[in-house]
Amino acid sequence: MFGRSSTLAVPAPVAVKIVVSGGFGVGKTTFVGAISEIEPLVTEAELTEKSIGVDDTSAVAAKTTTTVALDFGRITLDESLLLYLFGTPGQDRFAFLWDDLVHGALGAIVLVDTRRIEDCFPAIDYFEEHDIPFIIGVNAFEGARRFEAAEIRDALGVAETMPLLECDARRRDSVKAVLVALTERVLARRLNRLGTG
Repeated sequence: MFGRSSTLAVPAPVAVKIVVSGGFGVGKTTFVGAISEIEPLVTEAELTEKSIGVDDTSAVAAKTTTTVALDFGRITLDESLLLYLFGTPGQDRFAFLWDDLVHGALGAIVLVDTRRIEDCFPAIDYFEEHDIPFIIGVNAFEGARRFEAAEIRDALGVAETMPLLECDARRRDSVKAVLVALTERVLARRLNRLGTG
């Protein structure tokens, strides 16, 4: 005789997608790798002679590879919630991948290198045009000049209300603080819309 099973089915965890974006060599791969609980999936390719005059390596002279499709990492927040991190390629020639990478994202982080601040304009424009909540993470490269948050916001053309955090993409605790700030922005935006809807 068959009886009822005493075990309850555990629901599958919910996966939430966050996009990490910015210009070439800004630290997206490093950012994802610093916090991912799994060995991150990276699609790095060696820089070749064909990138000369195309990829500006003047501020990142030691860089020898570039992301050609995506970076992927995962964080388990609890048994019911997974956070997937997708890093975008930084060069314009890979922009055709963006729509697929960003589809379904909860929000985004735009990493900025103050030595090449204009490199992040395409990412900011993309997220604004697609109404995707995002925040700015200023990756603090050694030797780079430091600026006040207001100066950076002004250079980027973003509102004073835009969260802007200095971070070190190599440090897990710094990356975590940026992810928490993005989560707070997303929640505040959703609560605001519920309150006014």
